[in-house]
Amino acid sequence: QYQGLAGRSTNEVLQLYSAHGRQQKLQRSSVVTQLHGAIKKRLKQDLKSLRSFALELSKDFQRQSKIYLYQVLTAVQGIQLQNEAMQMFQIKAFDLEQSLQEVTERYEKEKQKRRALHNSLVELRGNIRVHCRIRPLLPFDTAAGHSISQDRQRNLSENVAFAADDETVLVKCSRPGHASINKTFQFERVYSASESQDTVFEDVAPLLTSLLDGYNVCIMAYGQTGSGKTYTMLGPQLEENSAFSIEDESQLGIIPRATEELFRLISEKPPGSYWVEVSVVEVYNNEIFDLLAKDGCGKVSGVKRDVVTTREGKSDVPLLTYETVENPSEFLHLVNKGLQLRVRHPTLVHAHSSRSHLVVTLTITTIVCGENFG
Repeated sequence: QYQGLAGRSTNEVLQLYSAHGRQQKLQRSSVVTQLHGAIKKRLKQDLKSLRSFALELSKDFQRQSKIYLYQVLTAVQGIQLQNEAMQMFQIKAFDLEQSLQEVTERYEKEKQKRRALHNSLVELRGNIRVHCRIRPLLPFDTAAGHSISQDRQRNLSENVAFAADDETVLVKCSRPGHASINKTFQFERVYSASESQDTVFEDVAPLLTSLLDGYNVCIMAYGQTGSGKTYTMLGPQLEENSAFSIEDESQLGIIPRATEELFRLISEKPPGSYWVEVSVVEVYNNEIFDLLAKDGCGKVSGVKRDVVTTREGKSDVPLLTYETVENPSEFLHLVNKGLQLRVRHPTLVHAHSSRSHLVVTLTITTIVCGENFG
């Protein structure tokens, strides 16, 4: 395009150059205008899309906010309900604690009243009570090999002594050449020959409550050889030794039954509030033998003990052995050990008759507020 300028004047060249510049300027202006329009259009589209996205985002945020707000309100309400329930629970717990304290106080008062009434009843029935038990005829009463007259045989087939009622024993007295007469004897309680060991123990059981209340209790069996003292107090004895049999619980005597009941009553008390000790003593020919004492080898052997009189005028055996027991089995084991050391000598009516008196003592110590009361 510059070839056409040859031979042209300077003014013409300048004019042509100026016209060309204006044309390029117009072209550039047109391009800029087109580019500006395209950018503006694109910006409008992007702005519209951005507005739509912002609107959707706003709506989604509002929805999420409502959900979260509902969850927060629900959680707050749940916490408030739990707090209210906790407060109600604390109020009820406090009321129950107060009620429990009141009931406990009333229980302690009633227990004291019951204890007083129980021991008053025991005293009203008599601090010393005598019961009589009639045993049935046994095989050794008519043992083979003994000459028995016809009159004696006839008498053995009859009841000479029997219980007229719960408090009266009737004895038929007859002598040759004299008319038969009946004599009656009164006791606080009479057990017929058919009454069981359970029945006998029922009258003894209340004394165990007094024992735990701190009262001294003594149960003594008295009677001639073969009258049933050992059976009543311990139960049936084994033939090979003096130990008593515990195979048939219905035949157990007062001592093992009382021990079972005593430890049952103790189990209802706070743990460690009681402990029990036992001693087994034999009185033979006016001498005292400790049946739980051990020799130098640790073997149990009856040791003679002396009886002394204290300043208070009471009799005491200072060196007497006391063994601590924690259950009925341990107690009965010690009693059986002592029984095997007793002096025995057969008689016409009792092949394993003991020739001594046996004293089994349970000593109960009560712990109250760190102090011991025996």
